[in-house]
Amino acid sequence: MKIGIVGGVERNEPQYRKIAEDAGHELVFHSGHVNGRSGDKLVEVARSVQLLLVLTDVNSHGAVGVARKAAAKFGTPVMLMRRLGPSRFAADLPKLATTAANTRRVA
Repeated sequence: MKIGIVGGVERNEPQYRKIAEDAGHELVFHSGHVNGRSGDKLVEVARSVQLLLVLTDVNSHGAVGVARKAAAKFGTPVMLMRRLGPSRFAADLPKLATTAANTRRVA
């Protein structure tokens, strides 16, 4: 499964990626910055993944809004999470994968 994470501590991206890959998943990370072409890249992330995790504690209202709107447009399941560190991501990954697998993509 291809999972997108929007926001979070950018230095944790390699850890998120390794956790996902070790569990047989692919990870796409977006910083949550939406200025310039970054907003378009966020829309592309939402289109290309099977589950989008949006962290609300570190993202602006604009980034959360862009992510939610894009996910709705493409039928991508989205989960809003206040925070997500590598250990929580590892612990929650099996549940997240099951949730995404049981959610029918509309678009």
